[in-house]
This record gives sequence, C-alpha cells and structure tokens, in this order.
Amino acid sequence: MPEPLEPVLAELRALLSDPRGLVRAIASGRRHNAEVKWRRVELRPVQLKAGLRLQIVEYDERQAHTRNAGYEQHAGPAVDDLLAMGFGNWHVKSVGGEIQVRITRKGEAQVHRVAERQADQSLSHNRSKPRLLDADDPFWQAVGISGADGKVKPSRQDKYRQVEEFIRELDTVLKPELLPVGRALRVVDLGCGNAHLSFAAYRYLTRTRGLDVTLVGVDVKRQARERNNALAAELGWDGIRFVEGTIADAPVDGADVVLALHACDTATDDALARAVRWQAPIVLAAPCCHHDIQTQLRSHPAPGAYGMVTRHGILRERLADILTDAFRAALMRMAGYRVEVVEFVPSEHTPRNTMLRAIRTGSPPDAAVTAQYAELVETWAVKPRLAELI
Repeated sequence: MPEPLEPVLAELRALLSDPRGLVRAIASGRRHNAEVKWRRVELRPVQLKAGLRLQIVEYDERQAHTRNAGYEQHAGPAVDDLLAMGFGNWHVKSVGGEIQVRITRKGEAQVHRVAERQADQSLSHNRSKPRLLDADDPFWQAVGISGADGKVKPSRQDKYRQVEEFIRELDTVLKPELLPVGRALRVVDLGCGNAHLSFAAYRYLTRTRGLDVTLVGVDVKRQARERNNALAAELGWDGIRFVEGTIADAPVDGADVVLALHACDTATDDALARAVRWQAPIVLAAPCCHHDIQTQLRSHPAPGAYGMVTRHGILRERLADILTDAFRAALMRMAGYRVEVVEFVPSEHTPRNTMLRAIRTGSPPDAAVTAQYAELVETWAVKPRLAELI
C-alpha cells in the first residue's frame, strides 16, 4: 500500500544521518515532473583523519563528484538537499535493515522494508568500485551465480564480473532523454542463453533505476526458454519473459534497448541488423568469435605486405576480429548511430571483452565514413555479413 511521502522522507533522513547505522544508500531516477541535478547519488559513512564523515558521491553523465560532509554541521543539510532534490527512488541499507522507496506519480511512497541485520559498516575511505547490483541479491542465487551464503561462487566469478560490467555500460548510456514517454522501456536480450544478463538488466532497471520495464530474452533453444521463464515465475518478475527463436526471426515487435552478450560469429550481425530495423535508440553488443571474416581472409591472398600477418594463424585470427568489428562500427554509423568500440571488462575475465556501444542519432551517412568503409572492403576483398543484412 502507498504511504504518505513526508513521514517516509523523515524515516530516510534519520537513516541517512546516522553515522553509526548507515551502511550505504543510493538515490536514482526522478519523480514525476521533477528535475534532478544528478543521475545517481551514493552515500556512506567513512572514517578520515579529520574524523567520521558522510561521503556523498554524485554522478553526472560523465563522471563522479565526491564530497565528504562533517556530521556536526554539514551532513544534515546535505541530506535535506538530496531528499528535496526530486529523486524517484531510494535504496538504503543500515545495520538494522533495508528500505526501498519508490515515489509514485501521485507523490506517494511505495515502500519495501526488510527488518533484518545487514552487513556491518565498512568505514574505509579507500574501497573498490561500487557494485550496481549487490552480490547477495537473491536473483544471483536463482540464476546460479551465487550460493546459499549470498557469495559469488568461485567458478562463476568471471561471469559475474562480465555481467556487472555490461550493466555498468548500460548505466552509462541510459540517459533520461533516451527513455520513452508514457510507456514501459522495452529491452530485448538477443541470444540470451542462460539469461544471466537478462535477469541482471531487469533487476537493475526496475530496482536501481526505478523504471517500468518489459524485457524479452531470445534464444534458439527450447530448454533455455523453459528454464528462464520458470526462473522468472519463481522470482515473481512479471515484466520479463523468454521466447524461442533465432535472433533474426524470433517474435519480438521492437525494442528501445538491444543487448547481445557473446552472440557467436554472425549472430552478432543478426542482432545488430535487427536493432537497426527496429531503430532501437540504444544497442550494446559484445561480439564473440569472428569465423566468417577469418574464413574469407584464408580464401585469397592478403593485400600487399599484409601477407606477413595473415600467414600466421593466430595473427590472422586477431586481424579478423579487428576488421569485423571495424566493419560493424562503420555500418552502424552509416545507419544513423553514434558508435564507440570499448573494452567493457578486463581480459582476465574473458578474452572476448570488446563492446560495440551504439546510440541512435538518425544522422544521414557521412560521406567520408562511407568512402573509407568501401575502400577497406575493397582492399581486403571481403563481404561483411552485416552489410548483407542491412
């Protein structure tokens, strides 16, 4: 049941201002018809040489801004300012429990409280990068990443890190102006497999960002569809579903966000082509193997002195990776996207750590990009699969 907002804000203020009780707090999203200066704010107590302080980390679209407020004079006013700023979601962990607050369009508070002792405070000023999704979140156990003790299984550390960093990339690009108005955000995970990314994205978008979301996971295997739908039902998440079919032909109407994590070889091209046809505003794709271009490179002599490279199998494989993703980035730019090719996770967690991060601008093809793409294709005498698809 919704609760009156002011008493809930007073409850939050007491928790946020308690230097011995607060573990961590996150503010995100915005209330209806409100403007917020920051995309996200994190608060926690830290022990400095000057004494105990409330550390406030405020994230804009590009970087984090950190300040430390003394509890005697500055922490209270800082908390009051943040509570009045218009954030739509608060998630507060204290040593005595946890509270999640979502402020509705009517200005009421939807509140979920867990009256269980949480982890003890960590007051160290130096700490690792904050997690967007806690490792002890129950959904990680449901998908097999963590155990009953709420800790990530040693054998699943790499997958956990891959998914966490993929979600961090999504957090970076999902700006308010790209969100739909008056309807749910539509997300599609193409080639979802066991759906670790699907479940993590849904959890992050609905809980951390407080968004209304429908998510569809697509995989060619019937067993994946059945397992993943059963897990969604077990978790009680009615906004996520899974369908059986190929990336190119699965029954999905459209998407605002297209995700593809390690779709093998030209399956990544299928995912990118479908995103282009949907004119999806956001596309995040981490390719896997690149056999198609590798095979084409073996079928004819390399241009000029590049034969010194392609004669060695391992170098030809790496060159094919680079060429394939360069072609994809150029074709997406020609299709009206701003594209960046980034490393989304350190290589120790997966050698396939490249991501194509594309934001639709609708801009017409740039003549220079088109000419350079044509020259590169002619030079290497290859036919990129994505070009055939779009």
